[in-house]
Amino acid sequence: MDPDAVEIRVVGCLIEKQRTTPDAYPLSLNSLRIACNQATNRDPVVDYEEATVVEALRRLALRGWTRLASGAGSRARKYRHLLPEALGVDAAELALLGVLMLRGTQTPGELKQRSERLHGFADLAAVQGALDGLVERGYVARHERRPGQKEDRYQQLLGEEQEVVEASAEADLVPAEDRLTKLERELAELRSELAGLRQALGED
Repeated sequence: MDPDAVEIRVVGCLIEKQRTTPDAYPLSLNSLRIACNQATNRDPVVDYEEATVVEALRRLALRGWTRLASGAGSRARKYRHLLPEALGVDAAELALLGVLMLRGTQTPGELKQRSERLHGFADLAAVQGALDGLVERGYVARHERRPGQKEDRYQQLLGEEQEVVEASAEADLVPAEDRLTKLERELAELRSELAGLRQALGED
């Protein structure tokens, strides 16, 4: 059975955070849950419970895509992905897969812009070259441009995707105050995690 949408979101977050916050990688379970649920650079926005993330990690470990990375004496269980080893992808291909996992079907132009924090592509041709390699191996599908569109679109084939259109439409109906409450909750969780990290460092 292919990875489900939760597994794809989890491993996509591990790919992203390895590049954007290397000092905090591998990720604790709480950090990974926050990354899955964050409101920016995600399409659609989700709200996973911790148990949902734990179960996805279990299935991903069985696939050989993730593993527990806590060292001896570590206070928190931490997790890392194993995509380069499991799929044989390079840094450029991994960056594109990560963005496709987190934001769904996209054009090469969108991928170049959105992957800048993960990998520095020299130009659009470099993005296209990496996409072609992923298509050849069956990891990504190319959808020809529709009337009125300027570029082909690309979709990851490693697992299921969230129902982006429906989910995004529902998100548009969420009152602004509800979105603010979610952001405030995420900020409070991040502050709590930072306080715990500072305390742990102080104890060492």
